[in-house]
Amino acid sequence: MFKNKNNSSNNICGRNVHKYRIENFPHLSQRMLADRLQLQGIDLDKNAIQRIESGQRFVTDIELLALSKTLKVTLDDLMLQ
Repeated sequence: MFKNKNNSSNNICGRNVHKYRIENFPHLSQRMLADRLQLQGIDLDKNAIQRIESGQRFVTDIELLALSKTLKVTLDDLMLQ
């Protein structure tokens, strides 16, 4: 598998996904976020959310768009470093 050589993370949105998931009211668990994404046709489970948040998993553009809609934030919000 390709490993990103620029830093130890495979995405730059993971920390922000975690931040906005926790700040959401009511608080969203990883499982609840995965369930909401599945309603949009994005097949992610709780473990995939955990890997995204920890930077262990790449995020596709389709997943990124669904995450921004589900968390009610902009794509720019998710991409801020």
